[in-house]
Amino acid sequence: RVGLIDVVVDSTGLKVYGEGGWKVRQHGVGKRRTWRKLHLAVNPQTHEIVAHVLTDNRAHDADQVEPLLDQVEARVHTFYGDGAYDQRKVYQALDARGVDMIIPPRKNARIAQHGNAAADPLARDEAIRQIRRDGRRAWKQSIGYHRRSLAETAIHRLKSCFGGLLRNRIAETQQTEVAIRCKLLNLFVTFGMPAFLWS
Repeated sequence: RVGLIDVVVDSTGLKVYGEGGWKVRQHGVGKRRTWRKLHLAVNPQTHEIVAHVLTDNRAHDADQVEPLLDQVEARVHTFYGDGAYDQRKVYQALDARGVDMIIPPRKNARIAQHGNAAADPLARDEAIRQIRRDGRRAWKQSIGYHRRSLAETAIHRLKSCFGGLLRNRIAETQQTEVAIRCKLLNLFVTFGMPAFLWS
């Protein structure tokens, strides 16, 4: 349907330009290196970045789900994320928006609602049951979890084109720098992706 898309999400670290090579050579390594964390939501059909959030390196991936979805102009049908997103608040946020979710439960995950409950079965519980029955690999294959790797591919393209270093030192200009990189990468994708991906 028009305006309905899936998103795959992931995050990566970007180094912030530090004190400079001269000071390190003269006085040794100074304060710890600073990193920013870039969270991306990618449309797996077009490979375009549809949302991004830049945070400090302590921010948890699960806390960026709603800020990412708030940026997506289209209605999101399915959310693909790795095990970092296996948190109750993520499921609640996605459920409130009517978004289907494909997130692998943690290896020690427990069923929250047993099968004889009157309520509708929870998607996470059903995933746990299938993993216990068929194995994690079979579960991933059966639900198309491999699509999530397209977020990693987008991160690889971003770093290949622009490197893993932020040039700006001020938080506001770092946000602008990242936004420009994402827009440029989306242009590159439209120019360079195989035609069959658009059919």
